[in-house]
Formats: sequence, C-alpha cells, structure tokens
Amino acid sequence: MIYAAIIGAEIGFWLFIALGLISRYVLKKPKLGVFFLICTPLTDLFLLAVAGYDLAAGGKAEFHHAIAALYLGISVVFGHRMIRWADERVNHRFAGGPPPRRKPQYGREHARYERRGWFQHLGAWALGCSLLVGGLWLADWDLARADALVQVARIWTIVMLADGVFSLSYTFKPKPEPSRPEVSLSRR
Repeated sequence: MIYAAIIGAEIGFWLFIALGLISRYVLKKPKLGVFFLICTPLTDLFLLAVAGYDLAAGGKAEFHHAIAALYLGISVVFGHRMIRWADERVNHRFAGGPPPRRKPQYGREHARYERRGWFQHLGAWALGCSLLVGGLWLADWDLARADALVQVARIWTIVMLADGVFSLSYTFKPKPEPSRPEVSLSRR
C-alpha cells in the first residue's frame, strides 16, 4: 500500500506541476496556474498521512516506509528547484521566455552551485531522518519493528557525507575551464 502511495504522490506532484504550467502558459490563466502549483505539497501531506497511519496502526516499519521518508525529505527541499526547472523550460517553449539558465560548469560559480546543492541535500537528509525518527517513535522505539528505518538512515548518511566531500571539494579546487588551442591567423 505504501508503494502505491509513493507512486501516487510522485504522479500527483508532477500532475499538479503540469496543470499549473499549462494553466499559466498555454491557457493564459496565471492565477489558476499558481493554485495548481501551490497544491503540489498536498501530495507530500497525503504520503505522510498514509505512512504515519500505517505505522501507528501497528505495522512493521519496512523499506517502503523509509523510502517514503526519503521521498518526502527530497520533495520538500528540492520541490521548489524542480518547479523552477520545469517553469523555465515551459516558459521558454510556450511563452517566448528566455532560454533556461544553464548550470555553471567551471570556476567559483560552479563551486557555489555544487555547495548550494549539497546544502539542499543536507536539508533533505535532515528532514528525511527526522521523519525516520518519527517512524521509530510511531513504532514505539522497537528496533525489531523499525530496523529498516535505521538502515536507510545509515545508508543515506553515508551517501550525504560522500556527496559533501565531492561537492565541497570544488570550493578548495575549482574546476578549471578547458584550455582552448591558440588559432594562428598567419598564412603560410
């Protein structure tokens, strides 16, 4: 049941975004578009309610409960970024807006972009792990009932730390621009 709720939440998230952007740029109804975009967090609340109810009703916390917490953390923290990404592309394609911004590839701007992404990952991790702790609480702190939550938190912590080492390394050693070969203008 939780897997279906996760899939439903993901479909709902992108459906609300699509409806919002279509309303905004294709139908030229910006207020309706804002309404649909504001509805995207409802999918997160739905998933939180379903997973919480299942655990509170005595269900064993399994991998899918942990994935729900991971999904919620990522969706809440990165949701605005994902909406902005889609909005830039739809605005350019259907409303004659400017081309979408490209992520910086080199130098300090690239390092800043990577740092910002890691801090967002850290926020998603903190929120997701808070939800995992909430799952432990709903499981009456019974690790036999909630071992999957602890295992996912442990793996996600390792991934988040590795991402931090990789992303923050650009702060100390920015990615240099590739050298361009010199073009000779003289004729032989």
